[in-house]
Amino acid sequence: MIILKMFMFGPFQENTYVLSDSTKECVIIDPGCYDEEERKALADYISGQGLKPLLLLNTHGHIDHVVGNKFIFEKYGLQPLIHQEDLITLRSLMAVAKLYNLNAEASPDPSGFLTEGEEVKFGNTSLSVLFTPGHSPGSICFVYAPEKIVIGGDVLFYGSIGRTDLPGGNHQTLLSSIHTKLMPLEDDYKVYSGHGPVTSIGNERKTNPFLK
Repeated sequence: MIILKMFMFGPFQENTYVLSDSTKECVIIDPGCYDEEERKALADYISGQGLKPLLLLNTHGHIDHVVGNKFIFEKYGLQPLIHQEDLITLRSLMAVAKLYNLNAEASPDPSGFLTEGEEVKFGNTSLSVLFTPGHSPGSICFVYAPEKIVIGGDVLFYGSIGRTDLPGGNHQTLLSSIHTKLMPLEDDYKVYSGHGPVTSIGNERKTNPFLK
């Protein structure tokens, strides 16, 4: 059984996830912890649950999802894993921070790159990687099939989809990713997005105006 903890962090109200299982190993996905209070909340949860962080995963490289990468590296010695197509996005962190007048520290470079169909393993758990570009060139989703869970980044939201007006975004590519990679999943798959509430594939299939 997987244990999923969600935090909402930063000025962009981004969803950060910690996934763990009975072994106490865990992965940290998209650390958006922006200030000391948010970083303490994340670290206190990990220590309070007796967890051992094994991997740092980024669904994509936008600032709100990676601003905590440096903290995770310094605290736990973990470099991010990301799709290679989003490396340039990750490396633009400081320029984007300056544009938004935000405080940030550059993310460490990835320790490796994730690809479509790869299995990311921790403890007794294995997450499948889906390549879902469009919101950014290298956006990926993580799927845990035994419990029908998708950690979807900024690809699909409750009643909406990711924005595509940022550098490297493409509306048609995003729609293609959603229709070919996410919509084939069963209706009861839960989608934990990068912003907003949890939704399901079935709910978005029926009600999402962008998918009609």
